[in-house]
Amino acid sequence: MIEISVPDGTAEAILARPDDSAGHPGVLLYMDAIGLRPRIQEMADRIASWGYVVLAPNLFYRDGSVEDLAPKGDLRQPGERESFFAGIGPRIGSMTPERVRADNESYVRTLRALDGVADGPVGAVGYCMGARLAVQVAGAHPGVIAAVGGFHGGGLVTEEPASPHLSLATARAEFVFGHADNDSSMGPDAIERLGQALKDAGLTAVNEVYAGAPHGYTMSDTSMYDEAGCERHFTALRALFTRAL
Repeated sequence: MIEISVPDGTAEAILARPDDSAGHPGVLLYMDAIGLRPRIQEMADRIASWGYVVLAPNLFYRDGSVEDLAPKGDLRQPGERESFFAGIGPRIGSMTPERVRADNESYVRTLRALDGVADGPVGAVGYCMGARLAVQVAGAHPGVIAAVGGFHGGGLVTEEPASPHLSLATARAEFVFGHADNDSSMGPDAIERLGQALKDAGLTAVNEVYAGAPHGYTMSDTSMYDEAGCERHFTALRALFTRAL
């Protein structure tokens, strides 16, 4: 865990590196709404083992430290995940477009300045609400972000003027989306509209539903974990980064 400078103070961030000291492409990992925790560290480490320097910031730094915001119960147990999510609505709602834009500037700048990060394209991957930030950073930094993965993302397409999918118009990255099956936060109509936005922007993209995989399927520390969906996402993400980075 390191600390990085952000618009409204200091944010903790997980930093994962390959074993060697050679220059490697950088990857921003945007956490889900549960926050930074050992599971996110495990995922960052796995991506780093492929040959990338991975930075995963505490997106909720304005609300408290990683320790302050961590779940107190075991989210694999019945009702615990639902109870945790019932209390974090204001935290998620505080991620305004203006804050996301300013924070993303800091995350990109910090990642590219880290020792061992090679000059060249950068990747991003986001989970749950983090998928929205991954899409938005690609739209704001088309000359930098070359690959984006979004998995069990929610709210990627809305009726708001700053809906994340509108950022695709200025993006130049290759995208891979792995949507959760029967996800109320990203239903069939939203998935179709996302696909059309990708097509309209002329982007190379995969926009798939992972059959049988619930929202949160990559998170092995919750009751929503689906091993098949999780391993499928890692395979797709690694192939994406290999092609684009």
